[in-house]
Amino acid sequence: MSTNKFEQLIAWQKAQDLAVAIYNNFAHIKDFSFKDQIQRAVISISNNVAEGFDRSSKKEFVRFLNISVSSGSEVKSMLYLAPRLHLIKEELAVTLIKDCEEVCKIINGLGNVQKSVSCYKNSFKIL
Repeated sequence: MSTNKFEQLIAWQKAQDLAVAIYNNFAHIKDFSFKDQIQRAVISISNNVAEGFDRSSKKEFVRFLNISVSSGSEVKSMLYLAPRLHLIKEELAVTLIKDCEEVCKIINGLGNVQKSVSCYKNSFKIL
């Protein structure tokens, strides 16, 4: 199956869902610097999927998918720190970490598919 719209990618959709969850659960945080950083990092996940999708080659798409996963790692690292700083409860952090890991797994899978098949510009294989 292939698509020519990044909005159809489950990886992008799930990354958007994660961004909404982070925004909703960190809205009350008074530590502006922490909140700003985790929000920027989580937005970067779906933005890099979208930006990479609209690049001119499969190789560039895969590179942007790798950047998305790196942003996911940043979010995950901050989620480990958040309960230690008493910003959110441990249970919430565990749930959000699992969600983040799922998103990164989907993005990695999408990248692996791109590496293994030949695709035309802006018509990429999806899982």
